[in-house]
Amino acid sequence: MRINITRCKSEQLRLLRDISIETYRDTFAESNSEALMQQYFDNALNAEKLSQEFHTVGSHFYFIYLNEQVAGFLKINLESAQSDDVAQNSLEIERFYIRKQHLRKGLGKRLMQFAFDIAKQLDKATLWLGVWEHNDSALAFYGGLGFYKIGEHPFNMGGDIQTDWLLKKDL
Repeated sequence: MRINITRCKSEQLRLLRDISIETYRDTFAESNSEALMQQYFDNALNAEKLSQEFHTVGSHFYFIYLNEQVAGFLKINLESAQSDDVAQNSLEIERFYIRKQHLRKGLGKRLMQFAFDIAKQLDKATLWLGVWEHNDSALAFYGGLGFYKIGEHPFNMGGDIQTDWLLKKDL
């Protein structure tokens, strides 16, 4: 089993969008209507918006590969690229997804360790992220890695305002 993590290149934006939609749908379709999901994709994951995020200074996307196949991705934000002012000297994990067929293979832990390593290299004191309050498997995963709840914020999911818990990990 070969695992590799590389930074996403601009010519891979279509692939990034496709995998973003696929993993988001796999994660949240059971809890949200298709109309809400499509509204979210049209607003938050359209090609123009994703390109804008990709080119934002301080935002970085990474693919994790399993045997040459993209198995998931990570988006981190630094400094002013962060979506909220949560903690001093921190790194935000804004998106963290593993494709359904690659779950429970240790790839999530490997990708999270990659984020930890980046934060440590940049001498960050904390990592933080937002996760939907009803995403029990993600909450258990993050809790097992030492993240703890520090607050909440609203998340617009296609016009439905939901609650994300803000989780933090001290390094």
